Amino acid sequence: MIAMVRIKTVDLTKRFGEVVAVDRVSLEIEHGEFFTLLGPSGCGKTTFLRCIAGLELPDEGRVYFDGEDVTDVPPHRRDTGMVFQNYALWPHMNVFDNIAYGLKIRGLPKNEIRKRVEWALELVKLKGLEKRTPHQLSGGQQQRVALARAIVINPKVLLFDEPLSNLDAKLRLEMRAELRRLQKELGITTIYVTHDQEEAMSISDRLAIMKDGRIMQVGTPREVYDRPANFFVADFIGQSTFIEGTVVGEVSSPVYEVDTSVGRMRAVPSLPDASFSPGERVILAIRPENFSLECLGGDNSMKVVVHHVAFLGKHLRVHGESDGVKVIAELPKDVSVSVGDVITLCASPREVLMIKG
Repeated sequence: MIAMVRIKTVDLTKRFGEVVAVDRVSLEIEHGEFFTLLGPSGCGKTTFLRCIAGLELPDEGRVYFDGEDVTDVPPHRRDTGMVFQNYALWPHMNVFDNIAYGLKIRGLPKNEIRKRVEWALELVKLKGLEKRTPHQLSGGQQQRVALARAIVINPKVLLFDEPLSNLDAKLRLEMRAELRRLQKELGITTIYVTHDQEEAMSISDRLAIMKDGRIMQVGTPREVYDRPANFFVADFIGQSTFIEGTVVGEVSSPVYEVDTSVGRMRAVPSLPDASFSPGERVILAIRPENFSLECLGGDNSMKVVVHHVAFLGKHLRVHGESDGVKVIAELPKDVSVSVGDVITLCASPREVLMIKG
């Protein structure tokens, strides 16, 4: 049975000269959780992961595994398994020896090594490829070898640093599902780093959105998508139509009235405990799927000039403009709409989110 731990960081900080790569990050990751760090390149995701692994020593703050302070514990004593972006396989070793390497340096008996490697091969569906070398494998197979090598040492924590970024689109989708299956089957605490929003949303129990070394929001995929904490999160996760406005007042809790360039609109705070005052500047965010052509009652309706229409199979993605506001909407695929058309779109007040400006 693979062990798993609860991970906690307190005010974790890492600097490289004048650059603060990780800025007072405090997180708690639960037993057996698939937790993802998501953010743009250079936001500090990988540095944070390397601090957890012990490959970087933080300048400030502490790292705890099940309440034990491991901040100063060297990497080989933390019981973490790490899968790198480039897989880092030994080119002169075959699959078996690559997977067995960590067990050999730990001095396990040969029969135990063989037993564990065979188990790992079965788990990642590579049985029969033991004698091949990395250059004889596809990208997906190499990724599985790297995963097996990380799992076979029976780690407490599994760490992934953008492991699917070198794969083609179709294989990435397949490996997402495979990684999720393996993680749940093993029940191992996992921290996963990616800049791919869809990847993070599809495999995570919870995720943290990072920017400039800081945590912007932590939550389930649904929470960060439906209730972004700020403009950065709303803009980074998925797509939205953003409209600047000024608060008029509260109509009925939690619905506010807002003056905008496309007319007076009604909206709700993106966070349940947020409050707004008359005259306050805000940004309204509307997800593409929350637009409708059926404007009963005229709530939040706007005239949109269509600039581009993309057929995406299950729906149409329409790009347009309304009084200087760029609009992105998803409409039923059987709707007749063309470039140059003027259409009326609307959205329910509860699907128009108010964010502090």
